[in-house]
Amino acid sequence: MTQAQIIGWGHTAFGKSDHPDTESLMADAVAQALAHAQIGAADVDGIFAGVFNNGFSKQDFQGALVAMGDARFAHTPATRFENACATGSAALHGAMDFIEAGRGRIALVVGAEKMTATPTAEVGDILLSASYRAEEADVEGGFAGLFGQIAQGYFQRYGDRSEELAMIAAKNHANGMANPYAHMRKDFGVAFCNTVSEKNPRVAGPLRRTDCSLVSDGAAVLVLADAETAATMTRAIGFRARMQANDIMALSRRDVLEFRGARMAWTKALEQAGLTLDDLSLVETHDCFTIAEMLEYEAMGLAEAGQGHRVIRDGVTHKTGRLPVNPSGGLKSKGHPIGATGVSMHVMAAMQLMNEAGDMQIDDAKLVGVFNMGGAAVTNYVSVLERVK
Repeated sequence: MTQAQIIGWGHTAFGKSDHPDTESLMADAVAQALAHAQIGAADVDGIFAGVFNNGFSKQDFQGALVAMGDARFAHTPATRFENACATGSAALHGAMDFIEAGRGRIALVVGAEKMTATPTAEVGDILLSASYRAEEADVEGGFAGLFGQIAQGYFQRYGDRSEELAMIAAKNHANGMANPYAHMRKDFGVAFCNTVSEKNPRVAGPLRRTDCSLVSDGAAVLVLADAETAATMTRAIGFRARMQANDIMALSRRDVLEFRGARMAWTKALEQAGLTLDDLSLVETHDCFTIAEMLEYEAMGLAEAGQGHRVIRDGVTHKTGRLPVNPSGGLKSKGHPIGATGVSMHVMAAMQLMNEAGDMQIDDAKLVGVFNMGGAAVTNYVSVLERVK
């Protein structure tokens, strides 16, 4: 079976964008990706679009919007994917399956979201749809309130780790200073992130504003090709492993602090790759909230349950640490336009492997792990990428 490989990418700046809609955002990123991969629109056999939407725009049928932004794709098969905050990774897996089944040679994975035009209160309610509304619709604070409950539960079980969450936020904001695509390129420092203030109020439970990712607009695109085609291109990034594992949606039916689905995805991916965490050069992980990154340290195996705070305190995940996590700034600094996030994380990984990450670059990056999740670790995707060419 042929394997799908990354041969190029495009990425808009994340933040409050002048682009009026996802159609415009996608057109920008697609044009960049075609130029980067040095291919034409006629070379593309399939388009896989990841857009959460769910009320951000009355315009849906988002897969068809790619051709509205570039009429050369008018007759190219296009499909839209949605899997909460892992929507981008779902689209990526769909494109990889398409290529590896032999149905096409080259595919576009297009992730996008336009969020900032929606009032803040509505954003919270839209995102809460990534939870189990039958039981969780009345959570105060929307989706942030859900993770506020998770943080509070963690503190009750393992002790108050507010300062360590602030250290995670500060790390990611410092890293984001080097990312030209990042929504917020500002180094706040631990003291600011750890202090409740007018500029850093509590949002939900123990979570402060600096513990929460940003509401952003943006798009990112990956160009995939089969291995034979990729061998003729300028660059090729392969997947040593790709894995998806789910968990039950309702928080009442599981111990959410286990992040069990995330742990399963990491364990299976590393087994598939024949690697351990020590083999990875860096990780891009889904820090929608700082408590999520701490729980992900434990899920990936950097610490035992309740000991994730030691990882950040010991500097393990800093840019100069044993396993840098989120040298891009992560969702915390880069922003979190839902459908674009999973695609963007893979773009950041590919840039590292091709030594094209500029000031974000980790020296001699050979293997990169990517973790993207939907909901509160309900759907969990792990990729392990390596440079092939």
